[in-house]
Amino acid sequence: MTPDDIASYIEKLHSRSSELEKALASPEILSDMVQFRRLSQELSKLNTLFADFDRWEQILQSISDDKEMLTTETDSEMRSLLEDEITAYSGEAEILEGKVQLSLLPPDPNDSKNIIVGIKPAAGGDEAALFAGELFRAYLHFAESQNWKVEILDQSDTDLGGIKDVSFSLAGSDVFSKMKFESGVHRVQRVPTTEAGGRIHTSTVTVAVMPEAEAVELDIKPEDLRFDVFRSSGAGGQHVNTTDSAVRVTHIPSGLSVASQQEKSQHRNKEIALRILYARLLEHKQQQEQEKLAADKRSQVGTGDRSERIRTYNFPQNRVTDHRYNVSTFDLPKVMQGDFPLILDQILKITCEKQLEELRQI
Repeated sequence: MTPDDIASYIEKLHSRSSELEKALASPEILSDMVQFRRLSQELSKLNTLFADFDRWEQILQSISDDKEMLTTETDSEMRSLLEDEITAYSGEAEILEGKVQLSLLPPDPNDSKNIIVGIKPAAGGDEAALFAGELFRAYLHFAESQNWKVEILDQSDTDLGGIKDVSFSLAGSDVFSKMKFESGVHRVQRVPTTEAGGRIHTSTVTVAVMPEAEAVELDIKPEDLRFDVFRSSGAGGQHVNTTDSAVRVTHIPSGLSVASQQEKSQHRNKEIALRILYARLLEHKQQQEQEKLAADKRSQVGTGDRSERIRTYNFPQNRVTDHRYNVSTFDLPKVMQGDFPLILDQILKITCEKQLEELRQI
C-alpha cells in the first residue's frame, strides 16, 4: 500500500472510531462488560494507529523538505546535517510504516483475549516429553520478555524431568495475536542424551493455543455441565492425595471433558477445569465456523504424527524452520531461551504483506 492508499483507508476508519465512541456511551454497552471491553480495546488500537499515521506523514514530509533543500544547499556542513537528518528520519519512517500496515490488518476476534496454552508430547516417547518441557520453558521466557502474566493451570511431569501434559494461561497485551502462530505440531531433530550410538532422533510435540472464553460467549446452561470429584494422584503421579480434591467437568451436549488435580483445593480445581473447558469449547465452535467457509481446513493440533509439523527445531544444524511460511533462523539456542521474535517477526511480515494485498484488491 502507498501512503495515499493508506490515507484513504484510514479516512474510513475515522468513521468507525466515531461509531465506537457513540456505542461506548450507550447504556446497553455500559451494562455489558464483555462488549464494553472489546469495543474499548478496538477504539484504543484505532487511536494508536491514527497517532502513528500522523507521525509517519510528518516524517515523510520532513524527508521531502530536506531532500528539496539539498538540491540548492552548497554549504558542506549544512549538507552533512541534512543528510544525517534524512537518514534518521528514514529509519523512523520505516518502523512507523510497518506499525501502521500491521495495524491496518483486519482484527481477529480473538486478538483482545487472553489465552490458554496446552503442550503435550506426541511421537518420540521420553525424548518428546523432554522437548515438551524445554518448549514450555521457552514460552515462559518469551512471556517474561513481553511482560505477560503466566498462570500454571495444570502440569504433569515425567520421572526424567520431561512433561506429560501442561496447561497454562497467558494474560497481557497482544497475547493471542503473537502466540496464535504456535498452534500445531513442533518437530525436534537431535541426538537424545539417552542415545549411546549418537543417532539423530525425530520427535514431536503438540501445542494448542486457545483464546480464553466466558460462559456468556458460549451460551452454556448449568444443566449442560456435569461435575465429578475424585482423589488426586498428585503432581506427576508421585504421591496420592488423601482427599477428593480433583475435579472433572463434562460438557454434556458436546461430550468434551476436562479434569484438574493441580491444586489441593476442590474449588480451585473446579475453576481451572472450567477455564480450560470453556477455551476448548470456544476453539471447537470457531473451528466449526471456519470449516463452513473452508471444508478442507485442518485442526490446529492434528494427530501428532512426525509427518505433520508446522515447525522443526534441528539441533545439529542450529536451525529453526517454520514450514507454513518457509522462514528460518540459524540461532536455535536463542529461540529456546524465548527469543521467538527471531522467527515470529518474519511470519508477521509475510502475514501482513499477504493481508494488505487482499485489502488492496477490495
